[in-house]
Amino acid sequence: MKTFQVDLEKQDLIFSAAHFITFGDNICESLHGHNYRVRCKVSGTLNEHGYVTDFIALQRFLKSIVSQLDHKTLLPLKHPTIQVTQLDDEVIATFEQRRWVFPSDNVALLPLDNTTAERLAEFILQQLVEHTEFVQSNLIETEIAVDENEGQWGICVRRQLES
Repeated sequence: MKTFQVDLEKQDLIFSAAHFITFGDNICESLHGHNYRVRCKVSGTLNEHGYVTDFIALQRFLKSIVSQLDHKTLLPLKHPTIQVTQLDDEVIATFEQRRWVFPSDNVALLPLDNTTAERLAEFILQQLVEHTEFVQSNLIETEIAVDENEGQWGICVRRQLES
């Protein structure tokens, strides 16, 4: 069986965001930002029209996901030691004795345990596969890569289970 791959990395799949992550049990880095880039690879067989997936639709789906993260502070909702609380028009994040307060509209609250490049790739991939128009029977594998520092990629791969 022949398989084919499309690889999508476009200028409009870039987002600027602030974050901080923890290392180990009690080390938390300072709040800082990145210009993240997103790349998507999709592998599969050709569909009845002779392509793996529609580039334009794929780019549109990814752009809608990336735009939710652009110019936001990324905060993890499932972190074991970072507590995030939303109060009216503010979001408060705490870690041990540290405390940050952000305007609500400047924050993306993410269902993650840490805002690493790998977890951001996982989040984007999950959002992508929730678009039912994107899920196609000919797809074998979908990969999302998030570059946070010109060559430092976090990657998440989803292999479609055979039915």
